[in-house]
Amino acid sequence: MAFVPSRESSLVRTTKETSIKLNLCLDGQGQAEISTGVPFFDHMLTLLTVHGFFNLSLQAKGDIEVDDHHTVEDVGICLGQAFKEALADFSAISRYGHFALPMDETLARVTMDFSNRPFLHFDVVALDQKTGTFDTSMVQEFLRAFAFNCGLTLHVEVKYGVNTHHIIEAIFKALGRTLDQATTIDPRIKGTLSSKGTL
Repeated sequence: MAFVPSRESSLVRTTKETSIKLNLCLDGQGQAEISTGVPFFDHMLTLLTVHGFFNLSLQAKGDIEVDDHHTVEDVGICLGQAFKEALADFSAISRYGHFALPMDETLARVTMDFSNRPFLHFDVVALDQKTGTFDTSMVQEFLRAFAFNCGLTLHVEVKYGVNTHHIIEAIFKALGRTLDQATTIDPRIKGTLSSKGTL
């Protein structure tokens, strides 16, 4: 079996609005140590990690006295950059992933391609403005920041659902499962999976 280098990354990002420290291991067991100061977001990132079978240590401090926007978006930026660093040139990975995940009355579908052509399609049934104290518009902001910083074409669809918590939870769980698929090493793939030879 060919040697596969450790797929890990570490990142520190400090701005006037946020301070973030992150360690990521793609070949993990779903271990999460997450603290962002935004409890609902912590919960969603934990679900993402557990169902994606990677290990994530993340500490973020942001100006949440203003609102959660800077913290959530900057975590998306950092997590995207960490995935891109851990995947290097995207060699040997399956590249594509798709998962449909039911959560009671709702169904989330996530489809992706590590194409190095970032794009987000977000087609989700109307959400309540808040779940707890969390501004639900931040879900799309997080996904956009994540996709654009790791070179990911990402389609997220939820055509029906009633409970906003269920809808968002289904999205994050489906995202985790799809990331696990797309980043899986396939021994049949030599270099990047592309007829061009590169992405």
